[in-house]
Amino acid sequence: MRRSFRPEQNKNRIGTAIVETAFMLPIMLSVTFGVVEFGRALMVSNLITNAAREANRMSIIRGVTTAEVKAMAVDQVFRTVGTTITNSAVTVTVTAHPGNPDPGNETANASTRDLVEVQVDVDYDDVGYFFRFLAGVTLKGNSAMRHE
Repeated sequence: MRRSFRPEQNKNRIGTAIVETAFMLPIMLSVTFGVVEFGRALMVSNLITNAAREANRMSIIRGVTTAEVKAMAVDQVFRTVGTTITNSAVTVTVTAHPGNPDPGNETANASTRDLVEVQVDVDYDDVGYFFRFLAGVTLKGNSAMRHE
């Protein structure tokens, strides 16, 4: 069996392949980096929700102050996400259960069945990797538990 090989046909395709690659490569890279960025955003969102949950577990114990809860959340975010946030990025809200005295938004003054909510905010600009597709977005983690 004899094969015919025509080198002049392959030479014409070389330029076409380069042009097609030049058009498609930026699109493929943008999609790839976009997937990585959105995956990072979801991961960080889960980590800060976990930090809010851990701080909230601490907040429902008798005698723990709001400042200690905020410090716990800040430390948890630093250890898991790797970014530093301030205490102002952590919001602790104590809502009195009907019939209980007002705790004044202090977890140490909370009574049994008072609702304690912890919210942690992290700017995506502090945790993004490449192109910052989500620049200006604030990721939030929330948790709510009843005081013991």
